[in-house]
Amino acid sequence: MTAPRGVEIPPFFGGHVGEQAARRARRGLEVITMHFGQPSEGASPAALAAARAHLDGRLEGPAGYWESAPLRERIALHYREEYGVDVSADRILLTTGASAGLVATFTTLFAAGDRVGLTRPGYPAYRNALCALGRVPVEIDCGAEHGFRLTPALLPPATEPLHGLLVASPANPTGTVLGAAELDALAAECRRRDTRLVSDEIYHGLTFERQAVTALQVEPEAIVINSFSKLFRMPGWRIGWLVAPESCVAALHTHLINFFLTPPAIAQHAALAAFDDLALLRRSVATYAANRARLLEALPTMGLAAIAPPEGAFYLYVDVAHLTTDSLAFCKALLADTGIAAAPGIDFDPVHGNDFIRLSFAISEREVERAIVLLGPWLERLERRDSATPSSV
Repeated sequence: MTAPRGVEIPPFFGGHVGEQAARRARRGLEVITMHFGQPSEGASPAALAAARAHLDGRLEGPAGYWESAPLRERIALHYREEYGVDVSADRILLTTGASAGLVATFTTLFAAGDRVGLTRPGYPAYRNALCALGRVPVEIDCGAEHGFRLTPALLPPATEPLHGLLVASPANPTGTVLGAAELDALAAECRRRDTRLVSDEIYHGLTFERQAVTALQVEPEAIVINSFSKLFRMPGWRIGWLVAPESCVAALHTHLINFFLTPPAIAQHAALAAFDDLALLRRSVATYAANRARLLEALPTMGLAAIAPPEGAFYLYVDVAHLTTDSLAFCKALLADTGIAAAPGIDFDPVHGNDFIRLSFAISEREVERAIVLLGPWLERLERRDSATPSSV
């Protein structure tokens, strides 16, 4: 057989860490899962009860291909309750996770060769999916010198076409949250350039200092992508949604049906019920906040002081440039020696990412304390090494 002829894209390098962690766990060794971009707790009681009722035939609705009108209506109500934004349920499309929403957005709204702006660092699947689909990712350096914040001043010159701009707030891996004025400025610049604004809001509900602003509050024509994976603690259920302008709904739905059919029926039932547990789910944010505070207190005492405190999501993006020139090798060594699994920064930033690692604090407070106990001595051993030549570990 000949080699694959499709578009080559980089792997998730964090997946290598995940495989190493899984092998370690199978041997009965300790693993502290700070590499996963997902909550360590599972779906809420109401979601699980609805799933069981569906399996037992106690809920109305088909078991096959199906799109839940009640779920779309409940999501529309969520926008009114949470943001004061009126969104018709007809503008909401259910997706097989946020990933399906991303793919459908890229293929529906942009043609081959179109240029779509992305922040760097940022979620690697944005860049990789655009490349695989023949669209052109335009990476915008929003590094530490810019406070990891996207502003109109950082966009490419107006003489260069920019067909789309994808904004994530709260952002992965930095936890940056853009305020209303910041989002409004970006939306205004997109209107000036005739650039489609796409807002990834998958970490909404997970903020520590202020509520996140939906792009719909500043740009009714924005495409909004969201999911039940983070706040609702349902990553494996593969259920998300898009909010789209009326002019785009039919085309987006056509792409979603052709690529993905419909989300799992059981996940739709569970997602609808999960809204009944919002108060309980929001208690997880208090745990994340406590973990965030503890790590921000402890890590600088270990020499890891270059961290921009995240305003949302559940990650710390940690500068380790004084310890390594290879973030993947660093994460592999950290896992092998301590059992702490971290995500390499090279996934999120192909230019500067070898200077960073991402630590998820969506774990228990006990696990955070254990990680601190293990990490300190390991870092001390690294720092005692000859620092004349930067380490590749």
